[in-house]
Amino acid sequence: MTFRQGYADNGGLRMYYEVHGEAQTGRAPLLLIPGGGSTIQTNFSSIIPFLSERRLVIAVDEEGHGRTAPTERPLTAENSAGDVLAVLDQLHLDAVDVLGFSAGGHTALALAMQHPFRVRRLIAASTFFSRDAVPDEFWEGMKAATLDDMPAVYQDADRSINPEPGHLERLFELDRQRILGFPGWTDEELGRITAPTLVLCADQDVVSPEHAVRLSRAIPDARLLIVPGGHGDYLGELAASDGDLQAMHATLPFLQRFLDR
Repeated sequence: MTFRQGYADNGGLRMYYEVHGEAQTGRAPLLLIPGGGSTIQTNFSSIIPFLSERRLVIAVDEEGHGRTAPTERPLTAENSAGDVLAVLDQLHLDAVDVLGFSAGGHTALALAMQHPFRVRRLIAASTFFSRDAVPDEFWEGMKAATLDDMPAVYQDADRSINPEPGHLERLFELDRQRILGFPGWTDEELGRITAPTLVLCADQDVVSPEHAVRLSRAIPDARLLIVPGGHGDYLGELAASDGDLQAMHATLPFLQRFLDR
């Protein structure tokens, strides 16, 4: 893929971003935020060529992921939303559509709550907003998790970009602590989101369809889309799809129709 790339500074954090496609009259740029452990390439490389045919696409690597180096601060949705804002400011983009996947969905929700005038439309994909969205076994497993539990495709992707010793371990710990420390949001906080929102979930996702319904009810006038599949295969996410893009091609028209409104 041919694209432009750069870094935007936010208080010492230099967020890596890529810009794909060209601006299209009447179509807002689309910002993509990958999930935990993932990068632009592992999360969105399959879907970007299709999305960028119709609009300008900006994709970012969150702190410690891909080409964005870690700092000493914690990785949180709010901190990452500030990093994203720095990217939008550097690119002189006032308002964008935002698709956040999994932990990246937390960043997308935080951005929509903190900076409502910068988010035109929002897609919250396979993400949860409260700690009771997943069973107690999830939290116990996360507390005990080690690097061996990280999907090999994520490990290989990070080592190919950041071969220096300790980087992968730092990435894993950033993500683990991010989830363990996630406080969640109340229905009242989510009720302040003004962007038209699509809550997207798979029927065999980490997040249950029932929780996706709750999220869609908490955000004013949000729409809900539940698709067959697993955690991200409908976006072509590499660990979930394993190169099988049937679910992505089936879901893509729904995403494009929502974004084109």
